[in-house]
Amino acid sequence: MASAHLRRVAAGTAFLGAGALAASWLTSEAPSRVSAAEISGKKLRAKRTLPPRDEQIKSLQTEDEFDVLIIGGGATGAGCALDSVTRGLKTALVELDDFASGTSSRSTKLIHGGVRYLQKAIFNLDIDQYRMVKEALHERTNMLESAPHLTHPLPIMLPVYTWWQIPYYWVGIKMYDLVAGSKSVKSSYYLSKKDALELFPMLRGDKLCGAIVYYDGQQDDARMCLAIALTATRHGATVANHVRVTKLIHGQDATGKRVVQGASLRDELTGKEWDVKAKCVINATGPFTDSIRKMDDQKVKEICCPSSGVHIVLPGYYSPDQMGLLDPDTSDGRVIFFLPWQRQTIAGTTDRLCDVTHDPKPTEDEIEFILGEVKNYLNPDVEVRRGDVLSAWSGIRPLVSDPNKEDTQSLARNHIVHVSDSNLVTIAGGKWTTYRAMAEHTIDAAVKACKLPATKECQTDGLLIEGAHGWTPTMYIRLVQDFGLECEVAQHLSMSYGDRAFAVAKLASLTGKRFPIIGKRIHPEFPYIDAEIRYGVREYACTAIDMIARRLRLAFLNNQAAQEALPTVIDIMAEELKWSEKEKKVQYEKATAFLAEQMGQQVNRASREKMSINLSKDEMQLYIKRFQMIDKEHKGYVSINDIRRSMKSFGEDVSGEELHEILKEIDTNMNGQVELDEYLQMMSAIKSGAVAYSRFARMAEMQEAVVEKEGLMKKVSVERSGGGEHYLQ
Repeated sequence: MASAHLRRVAAGTAFLGAGALAASWLTSEAPSRVSAAEISGKKLRAKRTLPPRDEQIKSLQTEDEFDVLIIGGGATGAGCALDSVTRGLKTALVELDDFASGTSSRSTKLIHGGVRYLQKAIFNLDIDQYRMVKEALHERTNMLESAPHLTHPLPIMLPVYTWWQIPYYWVGIKMYDLVAGSKSVKSSYYLSKKDALELFPMLRGDKLCGAIVYYDGQQDDARMCLAIALTATRHGATVANHVRVTKLIHGQDATGKRVVQGASLRDELTGKEWDVKAKCVINATGPFTDSIRKMDDQKVKEICCPSSGVHIVLPGYYSPDQMGLLDPDTSDGRVIFFLPWQRQTIAGTTDRLCDVTHDPKPTEDEIEFILGEVKNYLNPDVEVRRGDVLSAWSGIRPLVSDPNKEDTQSLARNHIVHVSDSNLVTIAGGKWTTYRAMAEHTIDAAVKACKLPATKECQTDGLLIEGAHGWTPTMYIRLVQDFGLECEVAQHLSMSYGDRAFAVAKLASLTGKRFPIIGKRIHPEFPYIDAEIRYGVREYACTAIDMIARRLRLAFLNNQAAQEALPTVIDIMAEELKWSEKEKKVQYEKATAFLAEQMGQQVNRASREKMSINLSKDEMQLYIKRFQMIDKEHKGYVSINDIRRSMKSFGEDVSGEELHEILKEIDTNMNGQVELDEYLQMMSAIKSGAVAYSRFARMAEMQEAVVEKEGLMKKVSVERSGGGEHYLQ
């Protein structure tokens, strides 16, 4: 076994020399053909204000013809819109749901070249895979520079538990740096066991030999996608979410050839339908690629092979603030990332074949798999508990076979651009990091196939994204000083909106306090404030789900906190969008279902219900006593009125929606009341770690304290009055 390991080290080290020679040629930078004027132009802010959504819809309805109509508002579609409009083409984009509502908001949040792909390229001498990594590393740098407020470099630790793997991984990671060349974020380095545990104290220390640290980038994926779409519309593109393509419109070109000439659209919010004409239609719908291709040709062979990837969010104390972890060798051969993100910790991902759906759901098996792998790498002081899963989601990877090749059985490792016989341009596959290059290749193909009147070459390499133009890392200090915002809130606004944070701050409400002066938090545990909801409506948020999942990231960070903030979010959106009470109720129900089904609430509840009650006799007696204190009428159950009365007894006046949420978190049989066995099951789940926190449990504890305090006061009162009577006698 040891000799085999040594051979692998020797092979890797020997390849370094040859690899370095090849890399020195392949990584050499081509002479720049971009003039100083063009570079300066990419730094300039587009002057156009964001038109309201109804104006965008009007533009779709009244324009005679667009040069390009893009279907799909994910990263690739938004990238295509930006590329197209900056070439001087009249551009429109429509999205069935919301910008980044699909895979683009459900990623690992990494901006990376692909360490694993480079390893395969080296050992298989695969030049195509090598070029794919090189392209991704270039695009990584572009994203970090074009949207510095939404992205940042992230060191990722690769712990090594076998001595022979240290030179093996070191060689591989150094090759990653070498391929990046001048586009390298920061150089990788080796850490001793002591230094590794100092930087990542949660790491399991026994048998640890050392660690390799390398750098990739991290982003807020949903806000990045939105920022790209907003940049496109600032440059003149018409973009609209919640617009469905019901069919493609075909006609004949000058030569009599059958071609796509537009699409029939329906506004999902109003039900209005109309046709839009376009010289070119681009299909950028990710997992739904085949549904649009079949609108063009019913007989076309499907090329999408969807794969589900689940991520979970754990509390921030599971990882250091500025250090991620890569597990390169899980129990089933997959790679698991363990990353700090927005003061929490993301762990994932899985890889499982799935059906294409608009509402992918995480499963308990996938969550347990990730927790099991995480447990293998953390020291015994960190108890990995099922109840610490704050949120969980599933994203669908749109893996595709290449229709341009005769052999369509094998999946493409990179993106593919395909032009059908009727000139429908399809872009599919690829990954988040290379969205800009994918868009460039797509518009190149569209211009050529449809003879589009582009006035410029691609302009997006180095083009600054919404919020980047005036942003600096210390900009948040001005927000604190000029507006009186909390420092944490100001930092969040700066990192989410860039130089647009000042426009957000102007919408904030007065707090009535000495400090902070403005900015009412919508949830006490997170830095989101009321102004963001008002500004989010200006960023085309049309539903409560749009707001809590993609304008704010609350649903992804903590689904319970999102549920608790939902009434406030809906009330403010109702003011902005003039919702009726009926519409507010509809929005609440839809958002609640979204959190339950797609953000992990449902599987969290199901995992708790499977647990048996495991309490000692003393614990049982204590919890029965607390339950009876709330159930003052001895009905045998706790109603919502009992919860309201209990909350008021210690000074908490909560809304009806919050009362229902407290009830729902423990009412497992969904009958509108809490039975004793449900309460005992909850307390058993908290004891075992399957549940981290329960408001009902906390309420019962506080109710006991109130009752005991009242009993003590009565006792003191009786003793005093008794003493007085004795004296009078």
